[in-house]
Amino acid sequence: MIMIYSDEKREVSPEEMGSIMAAYGAYRQALVDAGAFVTGAPLEPTSMATTLSIRDGQRSVQDGPYADTKEQFGGFFMIECADADAALEWAARCPGAHRGVVEVRPVMSTPTA
Repeated sequence: MIMIYSDEKREVSPEEMGSIMAAYGAYRQALVDAGAFVTGAPLEPTSMATTLSIRDGQRSVQDGPYADTKEQFGGFFMIECADADAALEWAARCPGAHRGVVEVRPVMSTPTA
C-alpha cells in the first residue's frame, strides 16, 4: 500500500489543484496500464475524521484524526507488484512524494479459511 501524507492546510490555487489532480490521474492510469493498480482513493480532510478506541470495555469516540502531526494521511493506492523494490519505484512516481511524504507498507497476509 502506498499511503500519501501531505499538509492539508497548505493553500493551493485552483490552477495548482488542477495540475495536481491531472498528475494523480496520470499516475493512476500508469498503474492501471502496468497491471499494478488494485484500488485507491483520496480521503476527506482530517476535520471529518472520528477516532474510536475501547479501553476496559468502554468505548471512547473523539472528533479528529488519531495523530496531530504536520502532515496528514490524505489517500492511498493499493498496488500489486513483484517486490519491495518495485513498490518503491511506484512510490517514487507518486505525485504525493513531491508535495509531502509517501509511506510504502506491505499488506499483511492472512490465512484464508
